[in-house]
Amino acid sequence: MSVLRPLSKLPDINAASVLLVENEEDFQQKLAGVMVKEKSVMVKVRLAKSLPLPAKNEQNRPRIDLVVFLINLMSALSLQSAEASLKHLGQGYFLGKVCFMVTNARHAALPAERMLAVRKLASGLRCPLLYAEDQTPDGVTNAAERLLVILRVAAGCVPMTTALFLSNLTSCIVPTEEEEQQNLDFDA
Repeated sequence: MSVLRPLSKLPDINAASVLLVENEEDFQQKLAGVMVKEKSVMVKVRLAKSLPLPAKNEQNRPRIDLVVFLINLMSALSLQSAEASLKHLGQGYFLGKVCFMVTNARHAALPAERMLAVRKLASGLRCPLLYAEDQTPDGVTNAAERLLVILRVAAGCVPMTTALFLSNLTSCIVPTEEEEQQNLDFDA
């Protein structure tokens, strides 16, 4: 069982590498296609269904600056795959180099406990949680643009900004039961 480590290789100049992890490949392919068109930095996109990555290609693999877990909220398997893959990341990735992107958050048949589980996962790891629309080209483009902002920072391509600083600004927070009750009382 190989653990992926963030600083095990030297960075490339003016380049950023992202690993998109998704059990289902449809949105992953669309997102990768948009991201590689970026002009300000050379973006390398790697795709995986789950972690760990195969050890046989480890010496040829570029440094991975950002790991993005794509989670389809309508699929319990998608969430379980992301949770199982997390243990194959080195602790250094959780300092601003991991984020979660969910799709189908607006779906009427979405189980509320699954959304809460994703929010707790992102909050517990202090990682950003992004919502994406995967059904339209504009939604995919918007999702890619948001990921590219985080990727540029994580790769060190934005002067005077670090991934840890950005992670602190964008990390997911789950309100406590007291705060939720106060919000309900305030709305009533």
